[in-house]
Amino acid sequence: MKALVTGASGFVGAALARTLLAAGWQVRALVRAGSDRRNLQALSLETVVGDLTDEPSLRRAVERCDAVFHAAADYRLWVPDPQSMYQANVEGTRNLLAAAHRAGVTRIVYTSSVACVGLPADGGLGTEQTPVSLADMVGHYKRSKFLAEQVALEAAARGVPVVIVNPAAPVGPRDVKPTPTGQIVLDAALGRMPAYVDTGLNIVHVDDVAAGHVLAFHHGRVGERYILGGENLPLRTILIEITRLAGRAPPRLKLPHGLVLPIAYVAEGIARLSGKPTRVTVESVRMARKRMYFSSEKAERELGYRFRPAHLAFQDALAWFREAGYLQGSRPRGRPAQNG
Repeated sequence: MKALVTGASGFVGAALARTLLAAGWQVRALVRAGSDRRNLQALSLETVVGDLTDEPSLRRAVERCDAVFHAAADYRLWVPDPQSMYQANVEGTRNLLAAAHRAGVTRIVYTSSVACVGLPADGGLGTEQTPVSLADMVGHYKRSKFLAEQVALEAAARGVPVVIVNPAAPVGPRDVKPTPTGQIVLDAALGRMPAYVDTGLNIVHVDDVAAGHVLAFHHGRVGERYILGGENLPLRTILIEITRLAGRAPPRLKLPHGLVLPIAYVAEGIARLSGKPTRVTVESVRMARKRMYFSSEKAERELGYRFRPAHLAFQDALAWFREAGYLQGSRPRGRPAQNG
């Protein structure tokens, strides 16, 4: 079978492309003209140049494909022009689904995010059934992904064969950007995180996320959402494990959210003036007020999804960061601004 993978040069997309190739699929990768393609080197796949906002390029990309895996997204927690994020994530999804449906693609797997999943008020695990609305979305990234997921759900209701997967925080090799979660791993390993806030994340190996996409193609129900998660861990535990693997002392200073939020506002103000992105964002601090813990039970039950322990994800990520030169204290050249 032949699959189109959007965002194939990015973190999740590249892992997905490798998983599909290993399973015997023919893979066509949709890449933008300026994309960093290091993740696609040495892979036996077809590349086509296009953009989610360029409808003719999408029509060419989906030709003669049995499946479409839509993993491309503008994944940034701070962006000077939010409109570009909505164009890529929301309208781009609308454009791609329309093109794939017209081409007769048999199944589309849309990569959403646990950012679109609700969190119970009692601090329990978020599931596909936890109530959530646009008003619950903090920041432009979450809002754009929520709206894009609504586009996918509405398309499924009209008969478009879409299955939705909601990955948690992926960690692992070949995070060339790196993603915001990968940046946490890298900063902790470099000793750049002397303090932490009281929050928690669901950590999942990127290769398990990729495998979950393929399971969703084969076993997922059209119009359904499936959380592809891993271990729920406090941020302090995450940092202790990363620093242990990197041979560094763990951070000991716990900062209150009320202290970090003003710092984030100042950092974003400086970023707007300088034009350079900031790692400390208002959105990330607001998100950290809750422990972002989720259950993958539905995917395990319906898809046969499984995940490995989080420490293996950290181990593989650090091994790749070390081999790629990211742990030398300098920023490698040619790192892209966004996935896909």
